[in-house]
Amino acid sequence: MNLTEAIAAVRTGPQGPGVAAVFDFGGTVVAGFTPAPAPLRLLRHRDSGSALADTLLTSIRGSRTEGEYERFLQRTTHVWAGHTPEELTALGEQLFRSAVHGHVYPEAWQLIREHRDAGHTVVLASSLTRFQVRPTARELGIDHVLCTEMAVSDGVLTGFTEGKPLWRNEKAAAFRRFAQAHDIDPAGSYAYADAAPDIPLLESAGHPVAVNPGPRMALTAREREWPTLTFQPRESAGAADYARTAVGFAGLLSGAAFGVASRAATRDHRSMADAMIATAADATLRTTGVRIRVTGGEYARRPRPAVFLFNHQSQFDMVVLAQVLRSGFTAIVKKEVTANPVFGPLLRFAEATFIDRSDTTSAKAALEPVVETLRGGLSIVVAPEGTRSLTPRIGPFKKGAFHIAIAAGVPVIPIVIRNAGEIAWRNSAIVRRGTVDVAVLPPIDVSGWDPSDMESEIAGVRQLFIDTLRDWPD
Repeated sequence: MNLTEAIAAVRTGPQGPGVAAVFDFGGTVVAGFTPAPAPLRLLRHRDSGSALADTLLTSIRGSRTEGEYERFLQRTTHVWAGHTPEELTALGEQLFRSAVHGHVYPEAWQLIREHRDAGHTVVLASSLTRFQVRPTARELGIDHVLCTEMAVSDGVLTGFTEGKPLWRNEKAAAFRRFAQAHDIDPAGSYAYADAAPDIPLLESAGHPVAVNPGPRMALTAREREWPTLTFQPRESAGAADYARTAVGFAGLLSGAAFGVASRAATRDHRSMADAMIATAADATLRTTGVRIRVTGGEYARRPRPAVFLFNHQSQFDMVVLAQVLRSGFTAIVKKEVTANPVFGPLLRFAEATFIDRSDTTSAKAALEPVVETLRGGLSIVVAPEGTRSLTPRIGPFKKGAFHIAIAAGVPVIPIVIRNAGEIAWRNSAIVRRGTVDVAVLPPIDVSGWDPSDMESEIAGVRQLFIDTLRDWPD
């Protein structure tokens, strides 16, 4: 089975909350960490409580044997004893934002989204603890978590579990109890897991799927004719990735310099900025081996000027937009980007508008000249989410870009980016080889919108992004 077939099975199967989709955590939804990623190494170096971070993060791959799991429990109960749940919750959130989010399988995200769209009751099940699992569940929109609970007394962890750990048969039993309590039919439900200890969990559902199966799970799947899915590895950056990134940055800077120099004789700043943007994008893509595949490219060229809206997940989005739009545009970006030693100077040269999101008054004042920029014929690109997302999930849209388009009398044009987060993870400058898909959607006329009451219209534009990511145009 491939991912397309798995998604089709969900879409054509029974719908509604009476069907559950239970996902194992480590190895199925989130890949593991070998060797430890940079955020963990930094915590080990500087944090007196580094053992907490170590036990929280390195166990996320999931234990393959009972011995591995026993060692995990022994260490965590020893290290965590005496600490408060709030302390571990905060550290779990920090580690998710700094490291774990980059190891979420995009394929798992898509499957979870499909089950949610089908109205299914989605469950994340793990032999680990809520401190490790809940941040991922929240980001993926999963309301139900089954995990090993830790006992608390007088506000601190005791060093013992609360009840039986959800290992092997206990995880399957927890799912059966959950199904009974929520009026769910296990025979019509789905289960996804990767390792042999979760064979009982897969046996508990009518539609078991072995994901990234280990040897014993693969053998069992063949014997029982269970479908299998294999996701692309989510590995920490290697030497080749670092080398590719270094060459890519060199290409970006040399391409930018060449573009400016090629138009210097014109003494026209806009001409130099346009050449800088185009040649920098070409050089970066050439040196990193990243391909851009565009659908609806004609809407990137006209009508102009326009406010181009894009979903933001990666620093590499800047390169993607430069390649798609080529010239005649600038950007609205957060003030923090000015400190970036590469993109800061380039964006300043391209006459970008920098806004301080922490100061609403100054942010609104900074946006006022953007209307004149648009009226002067220069397009604007802006991320309506206001920040990079941790996963492909589309966050809430802010109103600023739409107010600008209405005031300037120009359309908004959605640019939907897929896979950029796989090329360069959020909070990471490392570039991996691959292909980024871009869909430029038809322009949207906002001239008839009421600036004081446009929540439903903005929600409709956001839904276009969601629908496009769900059903990518040919």
